[in-house]
Amino acid sequence: MSTLPKCKRLRRECRSLDVTIVVADTDADTRTEQDAAATWITGHQERIRFGELYIAGDSLLVDARIDVPCKFFSPGQANGDDNPVAECRLYGFSGRAPESKMPEARKLSMGGETFAIVRKGRHQEMILPLNKGGRLAARKKKKGASIKSRALPVHNPVNPCVGAPCRTSDNKRGAACCRDLKLELLIPKKARNKMALLKTRKSPYLCKVKRENKRVVEVEIISACGYLGPDSISCVLHDRVRPNGKSAKPQLCYDWPDFGKDEKGHTGCVFA
Repeated sequence: MSTLPKCKRLRRECRSLDVTIVVADTDADTRTEQDAAATWITGHQERIRFGELYIAGDSLLVDARIDVPCKFFSPGQANGDDNPVAECRLYGFSGRAPESKMPEARKLSMGGETFAIVRKGRHQEMILPLNKGGRLAARKKKKGASIKSRALPVHNPVNPCVGAPCRTSDNKRGAACCRDLKLELLIPKKARNKMALLKTRKSPYLCKVKRENKRVVEVEIISACGYLGPDSISCVLHDRVRPNGKSAKPQLCYDWPDFGKDEKGHTGCVFA
């Protein structure tokens, strides 16, 4: 069976794709874990726009639009024309470039100590003060966790990511883990054309498409986090706390994952 999309004309999917993202498992994850995952995922707004979070079955979901074009799409030369003639290099369709207006990115930092994060399943603007006790203690290791799991280094006095050789696959250096993320998309196995459209996105901005099960597909997307500071390396949530005293920074950002036997983490990362 062909893995190419069945297209009949140029359309918005040439430039962007609407998807549903699986944020968390509401049965397995606590509310705190769900909020952390939602804050982390919906913060990556460079090439993704997110709707509101909602629960369906046992999953916390969010509808989103991914601003990565099809690899066969050629937008054409502007030459003073706001909507130039575009072309599909796969099927030969040509015409006016299809519109794909992206919604405005959600403002995450309002200045001072006010930030937008997810709390109790909703995006909320909150005052997040700096932790008075210094760097938050590393999360206690869960019973049975791998011995490879360890807390990330403290940003004191220098952010260890500055000057690190890590880079994303588009060869952009610095804070690669804040610009490269894996997402689980809700795409049933019978939705073959949606899967084909996903697989033809322009690499490396959307790549490594892999079906996990009958409902879920995993992808990797380069989309920088909106909580990155002006230097594109530091994090504006670093060392800030929520009203309950827990870290405002999503858990995925300050704990190393439990790497599998054949996994080594990011290539070139000075901490891996």
